[in-house]
Amino acid sequence: MKYITPLALVVALGLQACSSSQTGQSGQSAPAAAATSNTASTPAPAEPARDKQIDDLISRMTVEEKVGQMTQLTIDLILKDTEAATVDTAKLRQVLVNHHVGSILNVKGRAYTIDEWHTILNAIHDVTDRTRLKIPVIYGIDAIHGNNYLAGTTLYPHNIGMAATRNPELVNRLAQITALETRAAGIPWNFDPVLDVGRQPLWPRFEETFGEDVFVVKTMGSAAIRGYEQNGKGQDFSVASCMKHFLGYSYPSTGKDRTPSYIPEQMLREIFLPPFKAAVEAGASTVMINSGEINGVPVHGSKYYLTQILRNELGFQGVAVSDWEDVIRLHTRHKVAATPKEAVRMAVEAGLDMSMVPTDLSFYNHLVALVKEGTISEERINLSVRRILALKKKLGLFEQVRPKAALKTTIHKAEFDQVSLQSALESITLLKNNNQVLPLKKTSKILVAGPTANTLAALHGSWSYIWQGTDESQYPSKAKTLVQGLIAEIGKDRVISRSVADFNGAANYDVAQLRKDAAQAQAIVLCLGEKAYAESPGVIDDLDLEENQLALVRAAKATGKPVIIVLLEGRPRVLSSVEPLANAVVMAYRPATFGAAAIADVLFGDYNPDGVLPFTYPRFSGDVLTYDHKGTEIIREDIPNAAGNRGFNPQWPFGHGLSYTTFAFSDLRVDKTTFGNNDNLKVTVKVRNTGSRAGKKTVELYSHDQYASITPSAKRLRAFSKVSLQPGEEKEVSLTISAKDLAFVNEAGQWVTEPGAFDLMVGDLKTVVTLQ
Repeated sequence: MKYITPLALVVALGLQACSSSQTGQSGQSAPAAAATSNTASTPAPAEPARDKQIDDLISRMTVEEKVGQMTQLTIDLILKDTEAATVDTAKLRQVLVNHHVGSILNVKGRAYTIDEWHTILNAIHDVTDRTRLKIPVIYGIDAIHGNNYLAGTTLYPHNIGMAATRNPELVNRLAQITALETRAAGIPWNFDPVLDVGRQPLWPRFEETFGEDVFVVKTMGSAAIRGYEQNGKGQDFSVASCMKHFLGYSYPSTGKDRTPSYIPEQMLREIFLPPFKAAVEAGASTVMINSGEINGVPVHGSKYYLTQILRNELGFQGVAVSDWEDVIRLHTRHKVAATPKEAVRMAVEAGLDMSMVPTDLSFYNHLVALVKEGTISEERINLSVRRILALKKKLGLFEQVRPKAALKTTIHKAEFDQVSLQSALESITLLKNNNQVLPLKKTSKILVAGPTANTLAALHGSWSYIWQGTDESQYPSKAKTLVQGLIAEIGKDRVISRSVADFNGAANYDVAQLRKDAAQAQAIVLCLGEKAYAESPGVIDDLDLEENQLALVRAAKATGKPVIIVLLEGRPRVLSSVEPLANAVVMAYRPATFGAAAIADVLFGDYNPDGVLPFTYPRFSGDVLTYDHKGTEIIREDIPNAAGNRGFNPQWPFGHGLSYTTFAFSDLRVDKTTFGNNDNLKVTVKVRNTGSRAGKKTVELYSHDQYASITPSAKRLRAFSKVSLQPGEEKEVSLTISAKDLAFVNEAGQWVTEPGAFDLMVGDLKTVVTLQ
C-alpha cells in the first residue's frame, strides 16, 4: 500500500501540525536545588477575564436561568420514544424553556448520520431562539478516537496504541481531524483527551490512556489538546477539549472502574497531576472530574482538588463538568452527603460548574432551592455561569450556534482513511520474532484462528458507534475483520479460516479440524485478546488470558507449524504460560478501521513495524510493576547478591518493540558533564540502521538519580524522538533537558532537583552528569 509522509499528510489535509518539543518535563517547577514555593501559598481562584457582554447577560438572568446553564442533560430526555432520532418538541420545551438547561450531550443507542445531527441540533436551537435571553445550548460528545458517534466515519487507534507510535505529531493530526468532523456535525465540545496515567492495567479504561509513563501522557495529551483547540483559530474546524478525569481515576486499588484510589500526596503530584498541568498550559477549555475517590474523599465533593489544586495551583479558568450522574452519587454511592440536596451543595461549593445530571432535573431543582434559601450564594453561581458563558463565547456560539450545511462536505475524506492506516501501522508493536519467522512470504498459505480473527469489535474497542463498540451492524463497509484483511493481502485461496473460536466456552473449537487445516498451511496466525468493552462492563478479576485462548495456543503448537500470535486488546493480558510456544507475537492494541490492513501489511512485510510498548507487559497477574518502579520494589532477599534486577521480570519491558531491521546506538555525549540550575543539557547520540531494510527507531532518553532524599526510580523517561533510517544510514539525534526535567516531589510535596549525580541512558549506553 502507499503511505503518505507526515509532512505530505499535513499539506493534504490543510491542517496545522503541532510543534511538539521532544524535551524533558516542563512547567513543573523552577530548576533549583531548593523547593519551589510552598503549595500552601495559593493565589485567588482562577476565573475568566471579565467580559462586558457576559456581565450584562448575567445581570439580567434569573436564578433559574443561571442554574439552568449549570445543568447538562442527556439527549434521551428530548427525543421521541422511537428508533428514529427525532426530537420531541414538547420535551425539548420543558428542558429549554421551563428549566433553561444550558447543555445537552450524548446519543441514544447508535451513531447518527450528519443529516440527523443537523436536524437534532437545529431543532434544539430553534427552541433556544425563542427563549427570553436566547443563550445558546452547548452540545457535548465523547469523540475519543475519531468522531465515533458519526455514522460511517473512520475511527483511529485508541490512545494506548497512539502512545506506542511515539509520534505526537500524529496524535495532533488525529485530534484536528476529529475536531473537524465533530464541528461539521454541529457539536462544539469534545470530552477528550483522557490524561489519566495508566498504571493499573486491570482498569477497563486502560485502552483510553496513553500508558504508564508521565512524560508520554503529557506529551501526547498536550498534542491532542492543541489539535482539538487549534489555538482558538478556525471555529469551523475546532472544538473545546476536555481534559479528563481529574484526578487519580486510573489507579483504583481494586482495578475496578469507579472504585477508590489510595494515592500518597507525593505520588499524586509527581505522577498523576503533571499531565493536567501540561494540559492547562496547552489551552484545554474544560475538565471532567474523576468519578471515584482519593484516600476516601470523593473528588466531586473535594474543594481541595477542585479549587485549591485545579484553580489555585494550576490556574485553570475553564469549565469543570461532572461525569455521568456523579453529583447524586455523593449521596447514593459515596455516602458523604446525607441527602441528594446536600450532594448538590457539596459539589458546587467544591468547585463544580456543570452537572452531567444527566437523566432528570434533580440537580436543577436542588440548586435553585439552595440559592433561594441562601445556603449557596448567588455570587458562587455567577462564577460558574461566567465560566460557562465564556466558553460559549470562545466557541463563537453567540454568533453562529447552528450547524453549517456547507461543512457536510468536509467529512469522510479519503485522506482521513490514510491517516487512520498510518496510525495503525505506527502503533503495531512486534514483541517477539524468533528466527525471523516474520515477515511471512506472500506465497505462504496460512491458517487463521482465534476469537479476535473475525470480529470488527475487537479491532475497535470502546466508544465505537455505540458506547460498548459491540454492535457490528453499525460499522461501515470499509472496516474489515482481520481475516478479511489477510485475504485482501494474499488472496482467498491462501487463507484458511474455518477453525475460528469465539470468546465463549472452555474449548469451543474443533481440535481435529485445527490439525487438519494446519496440515495445509505453512504458518498459523492465532488472533487472541479481548472482546470490545467500555468502562464497567470491561471489569475483569485478573489479567490472565482466558484458558480457552491459551488452550488454542497449545493445540496450534502441537501441529508443528510456526505459531504467530496477534493480540487485539486494550490492556496487557498475561500469556506467559504459552508465550514460549509462539514463534512470534504482535501487539496491535485497538487499531480501529484500518487495523486489519495494517496488521496484514506488518505480517507480510509491506510495513516494517516500529511501535514500542507504552506500558510494562507483565509476566504474572500478581507481579505488576511499572518500568519506573523504585529500586526497593525489586529486592529479593531470597537470592543473595542477585544481579540484573531479578525482582523485576516482566514479559516485555516498557519501550520494547522489535523491527525487521536492526539498529545500533553509539557515541552518547552530553555538552557538559556538570551543570547548574539554569543550564540546559544537550544530549546527542548516533543511531545506525545496521540491517537490510529501511525502518524507524524511537530514541528514548532515560535518567536515574543516583541518590535522592526520596527513594529514586530505577529510571524515568525524559525525552524521545523517532527517526527514519535507510539501510546503513546513520543519524545523530539531539535531545535537550534541563535541571527541572530531573525534578521530583519531595516529602514536603514540593518539586525539587537535588544536587548530585544522574545517569543518562539511551539504549545500552550510559553517561553521568552532575548537578552542582
